[in-house]
Amino acid sequence: MYDPYYNKYMNFYTRNPDPILIDQGQLQIGVFVENENSQISTIQSMPVDNATIQITPKGEHDNILDQELTDSSGQSLNINLAAPSLALSMNPEQTDKPFSEYDVIVNAPNFHPTIIEGVQIFPHSFAKQNIFLEPIENTPDSTNIISIKEPTLWGNFPPKIPEDDVKPLSNASGLVVLPEPVIPEYIIVHDGAPTNSSAPDYWIPFKDYIKNVASCEIYSNWPEETIKSNILAIISFTLNRVYTEWYRGKGYDFTITSSTAFDHAFSYGRNIFNEISVIVDNIFNTYITRPGIRQPLFSQYCDGQRVSCPGWMTQWGSKNLGDQGYNAIDILKNFYGQDIYLMNAEKVSGVPSSFPGINLQTGSTGPAVRTIQEQLNAISNNYPLINKIRVDGVFGPETRSAVETFQSIFNLPTTGIVDFATWYRISDIYVAITKISELQ
Repeated sequence: MYDPYYNKYMNFYTRNPDPILIDQGQLQIGVFVENENSQISTIQSMPVDNATIQITPKGEHDNILDQELTDSSGQSLNINLAAPSLALSMNPEQTDKPFSEYDVIVNAPNFHPTIIEGVQIFPHSFAKQNIFLEPIENTPDSTNIISIKEPTLWGNFPPKIPEDDVKPLSNASGLVVLPEPVIPEYIIVHDGAPTNSSAPDYWIPFKDYIKNVASCEIYSNWPEETIKSNILAIISFTLNRVYTEWYRGKGYDFTITSSTAFDHAFSYGRNIFNEISVIVDNIFNTYITRPGIRQPLFSQYCDGQRVSCPGWMTQWGSKNLGDQGYNAIDILKNFYGQDIYLMNAEKVSGVPSSFPGINLQTGSTGPAVRTIQEQLNAISNNYPLINKIRVDGVFGPETRSAVETFQSIFNLPTTGIVDFATWYRISDIYVAITKISELQ
């Protein structure tokens, strides 16, 4: 199909005398109202419709390549964008940047304009850029600008300072160690080194945090099992910080930092890749551990090219094993040892009820179906594309249609089945919406 915008992007990227090969990726923009707590602005509870979105080459705001309006769910259409050759993402020896970069400018009545600088588009990958607008109210006119950091495999970041992969558990600090790992509702991210007292702290929902880190740390067009193995390492690393109260035990008020010398990369407000998002939604409560320890493994890693790290997972090494057909657990065992295994955290904080253990689909009945029906009806107040349904505990055609619409809006596989990932995404949005309603 002819796409005039894609041709414009190709023309832009082939101006130089020695152009790189051109491929393409996709981008969708979501526009929402910023949470009243400015530290927590990643909850998609209040969509903004008819917001004007402009896409430009990075740093060239007079060169508008595309203009879109958001729908009633705050979403743009999926946009094809030019990207470099896929080969650049597959080989660590390549010297050309493996992604293209765009700026996204958003304007809507009664909100401050917002610019996201450096949205990253990888070939054969689907990026989602959520943007949270601040109401103008009585504040002075201003433009909010968020700059996305380069991914760690491309940019210059300090290497991880080694730590023990199993931490001593002591009550000397007076902190109570939980009997088992729990998925927290939020991760408090200190956006800098631990001792940088001027760095801001961000409250990020746990799954959103893992998606952000993975989108910073690896490439979204790598093999699925490679992506999964890296996500499991990121989850385990993060849950170890949570479980051991590592920074609170040192007198800090945050969970983790964005410094790669101490923790993972994190870029506030960055675009998330759907290939990563789908995997996180399905395994966010799964972590790596070893026999005889209660805590998630502190699964450190490095790129394996610019930095070597014996005994840790290397990102490019995991990509090579994925290319050979290794599954995620075998990739992890290759680096962390054959005795590791995967565990599921039984408790997920901040949700009204846990996944019932079986998928809900046409013909299902009972209290879990009623829960989903009640939550979808509440969500439909903010997302009118979702049809209202009768709350009767029977999973019929109306319920299936509402589930499919929800899945479509929130970039889940559109199956009409409430599986593990859909259950918790519905729960996340329901909790966000009800919390906003309580404040109004």
